[in-house]
Parts: sequence; C-alpha cells; structure tokens
Amino acid sequence: MDKQDRRRVETILSYDKDTSGGLVNTDTITVRRNYPVELVLRYLRCHESISAMTYNLLVVSRADKFPGVLPLRALLVSDPNTSVREVMRKHIEAIPVDMEATQVAQLFEQYVWASAPEIDNNGKLLGRITIDGIVDVIRDSAEHSLMSMACRDEEDDTFAPVTKTAGRRTLWLGVNLMTAVFASVVIYLFQDTIDQVVYIAVLMPIVAYMGGVTGTQTLTLIIRGMALGHISLSNSRWLLARELGVTALKGTLWALVISLVVYFWYRDLLLSYIIAAAMLINRAIATLAGAYLPLFLKRMNIDPALAGSVRLL
Repeated sequence: MDKQDRRRVETILSYDKDTSGGLVNTDTITVRRNYPVELVLRYLRCHESISAMTYNLLVVSRADKFPGVLPLRALLVSDPNTSVREVMRKHIEAIPVDMEATQVAQLFEQYVWASAPEIDNNGKLLGRITIDGIVDVIRDSAEHSLMSMACRDEEDDTFAPVTKTAGRRTLWLGVNLMTAVFASVVIYLFQDTIDQVVYIAVLMPIVAYMGGVTGTQTLTLIIRGMALGHISLSNSRWLLARELGVTALKGTLWALVISLVVYFWYRDLLLSYIIAAAMLINRAIATLAGAYLPLFLKRMNIDPALAGSVRLL
C-alpha cells in the first residue's frame, strides 16, 4: 500500500467493529466547494471505474471538514461553469464515528439510505458507510436474536466441542433451575391449603400458563421495540399503560371463560371467583414483569434478549 492508503487502513482498524467506525469505507470520491462543475466532470472521467453505491460525491474543505454532498444527478444537469458550492446539498447530517452499528442500521432503515458519510470526533470526513455493510449488521443482529431465544450466543457454534458448549449453557440452565425452585417454594407455603382443596392443584397450572404466555408476549414486544430503537424512557410509561389495558381486556375475557368452566366442572361458585381473580392478578403482574424486565436488564448492561425469557419464567 502507499502511504495514504496505509494510513486510512490503520485509522479504520483502530475502531471497534460494533461501531460505525468499523463499517466505514474509505473508497470515496471527494471534491472541494470552489471547484467548477466542469472540473469535477473531467476529474471523474480520469477514473477507470467508480465504486458501487456512489450516488453522491463527498464535499470537503481544505481541513477535510465535511460541509455536504454533491449528488451525481445534480452534477450531470448543472451548468459546467457553476461551482460545486452552488449545486451541493448542505446541512447533511453525517454519522459520528462512535455510533453503535445497530443504531446506524436503524437510520439506514428509517431513511432508506444506500450510503451515508461518516465523520470523526473533530468533524473531519473519514469515508462513507454503504448498505452492503449494513446488511451484515442486520444479519448478525438477526442471528443474535435467534440464538438468544435458546439462551445462547453467537460464539456457541453448532459444531463447537461438547465441553465448551455445555459450560456456556450450564449457567442459564442453573438460573432457570433457581427460578423453578423459587416457584416450588411458593407452592410449598400453601401446601396445607392445597391439601384441603385439591381442586386448586388441578387448576393452578392453567393460571400459571396463562400468566407465562402474557409475560412472554409483552417481553417479546418490548425487546423487539428496543432492538428497533422504538422504545425509550420517554414513551415507556405510555407503552406500559397500553399493555395493561390490553391485558385487562384479554384477562377479563379469559377469566370469565375459565370461571364458567370451573363452575360447571366443580359446581363451586366461590372457587370460580377465586380462579378468575387469580388469573387477572397473575396476568397483570406478568405484564409488568415483561414490560420492565428488559428495560432493567438493559440498564444493568445485560442483554435482554439473552436473559429476559429466563428471568421472566
């Protein structure tokens, strides 16, 4: 490599791969604001080829500051004597070098970009990020979500050694075991009541299952919204209120259904009321846990997709 290309590569390698700096492509064409359009066209014709996804030329100052872009469509139809300053698009927000790769992917999805300029902390142009690099981020994110459903991570390869894979899965299985033991302890505390009313032992799994389904639905919705950048502290309360409203409607319907089933099954009106109330309360608590657990894990720097389902159960 020549000195300039080597310096560019060294700069890119210094950034984390999970940030926008790790996605930057230095193969760009830059022009100055005071250049006339005719000079830019001659400059382009000097190239044997132009990089893919080149819809804009990046404009830079003498200090490599980034003031805007020059769209190729505008360049081709402009008067040759016009300067780049008159044709360029200003006030283009460049991507900062330390932005997370997932946030960059969200911007590309939101604004349907094919490429975007990137600047360092001093406002100097580093290069551009193209959609082909973003596709890799989206693929990795989808793989991460899929593996997290099984409480595994991307490093847990399908053909990894037995001891290596077993060690990674043991931790989350242990956490799941502790939650199961805690549930058993709670049931044990009411053992005398269950001995007197055996019907409760038969109906208890129904209440627990419905609560688990409700919590999982809310948890999945919240984690997906967090992954897409749709959920923040500003709208979390509104989302919680909405989920509680949905739970109240669904819970009332199915509580009524199960109470009728219990009454016709055991001919016990009081028991049907108790089961209906238990289902409503259980679903409300499950909704609260499913909504706030991912936010709490995120604040604790724990991946909600990896640990949320285990802790919810």
